[in-house]
Amino acid sequence: MTRKLGLLLVLLLVLGSSGVYAQEVVRIGASPVPHGDILLQIVPLLAEQGITLEIIEFTDYVLPNLALADGEIDANFFQHTPYLEGFSRDHGLELAALAEIHIEPLGLYSRQVSSLEELPQKATIAIPNDPTNGGRALLLLQSAGLIKVDPKAGITPTIFDITENKLGLNFREIEAAQLPRTLDATTAAVINGNYALLADLVPTKDALYLEGADSPYANILAVRAGDVDNPTLKKVADALKSDVVREFILSTYGGSVVPVF
Repeated sequence: MTRKLGLLLVLLLVLGSSGVYAQEVVRIGASPVPHGDILLQIVPLLAEQGITLEIIEFTDYVLPNLALADGEIDANFFQHTPYLEGFSRDHGLELAALAEIHIEPLGLYSRQVSSLEELPQKATIAIPNDPTNGGRALLLLQSAGLIKVDPKAGITPTIFDITENKLGLNFREIEAAQLPRTLDATTAAVINGNYALLADLVPTKDALYLEGADSPYANILAVRAGDVDNPTLKKVADALKSDVVREFILSTYGGSVVPVF
């Protein structure tokens, strides 16, 4: 069901002038990429503080939260807050976000225009056709000043919730994985970071507009609600927001993963 991505420095002893200090073990469930890779970067940082980090790989989006709620792991790192809140509500769990680490940003891309200002009247914009990413795309376009949506729709607006569309933009709802292929046939498309990367797009360079650090879709370190003040888990959160992690993200993922700290 799970596989250890890395358990480094298990027997490491931190030596000081007054003696030897035992390591405390923290188990974190994570998806392999980028979350598992990011966690590996903080193993040495935590070891210096007397903490051994054990990373448990999960390949689905259900078991990590159930394992956390059941106490099989101490935290998880794979999801954003809207997903955590929805899953917790649907399953009656008491989980909470401890720290926001990165986004895999949604961006607006075009091969027809080079800036938002060049978008013409009646431009055709392709967006994802699933409710979560489709709503996320519309919120991105609202943030860019292109449309307004009914705030009552929350984080899952649909095209029927658009209340202002000064350019008269037309929307095509397309399967998310196919959106890069629409760039030659539409004025622009809103594309998830992972699919942009697969299409050789660099979000931080190629997007007309990109989600920022205020995105509600920042990937988080999640814990049980009763552990939000746990000092050891706070050290893990601090390590994930360190310069080491920031530089790793920026130098490794080519803009497909963006730190929010």
